[in-house]
Amino acid sequence: MQSLKTTIGAKVRETLGIQASFVGRELTVFPDDLFLVSYPKSGNTWMRFLIGNLMYPEVDITFTNINKIIPDIYLTSNRELRQIARPRIIKSHEYFDPRYQKVIFVVRDPRDVTLSSYFHALKYGLITETTSLEEFCHKFLLGQYYFVGESNPLGSWSENTGSWLGARKNDANFLLLRYEDFQTNIVEQLNKIAKFMSLQCSECDIARAIKCSSIDQMRKLEQQQKNVWPNKYTKKDIAFVRTAVSGAGQVQLSSSVLKKMEFLWGETMEQLGYL
Repeated sequence: MQSLKTTIGAKVRETLGIQASFVGRELTVFPDDLFLVSYPKSGNTWMRFLIGNLMYPEVDITFTNINKIIPDIYLTSNRELRQIARPRIIKSHEYFDPRYQKVIFVVRDPRDVTLSSYFHALKYGLITETTSLEEFCHKFLLGQYYFVGESNPLGSWSENTGSWLGARKNDANFLLLRYEDFQTNIVEQLNKIAKFMSLQCSECDIARAIKCSSIDQMRKLEQQQKNVWPNKYTKKDIAFVRTAVSGAGQVQLSSSVLKKMEFLWGETMEQLGYL
């Protein structure tokens, strides 16, 4: 795989049609901000839809307005973010930042994160079709793949996730959620979010948020909104909302990749119940 460190910032901005540089760690943080944080391809977009639909039952949450409701620090300038009414809810993939006072942190089985990241890289043209899954994975495990820019590496999955767990895991203002638990008991997980955010939500509100944020509904919206993010300027034959299932990484990644992952990331995986 070609080195992406010096080119990906410009490439991602070009691919997504972003005129201004993303803000990243240069973000102006306010004490009443709430951050939705995850490593990339861990379900952050799904969580944004769920939370958006939970907060605004009168609004149809789509790919055209999600960034206004829960802005992404890689798609929005600092100036624009400062103009948003407070308290803000902000999406981030950053490693531990002590300025983030209140955090919802979403984790996903890193085997599935790795597999999903490969297709994400293909969709956005960050790797070529000649790049094999095996080749991608061995570099990805070492943190040699940058999603957002040469000035803002996110580290490997274990480095990024471990930084938050080590610093904040037992903090009352840190809500740790597993992607897989949303697939087995989404009602319980949404109630955790509502309580953490001090939202008064009825059973009907929860049910509506689930329905409006279903994977089928998100796929439908993606197809209807092909000319906006996340599909604008990307390969249309690769979906942004893919299978959204758990366990595919264990099946599709090679034994050598899985063994290397357990060697490098095993401690963090075990801590989260992924071994």
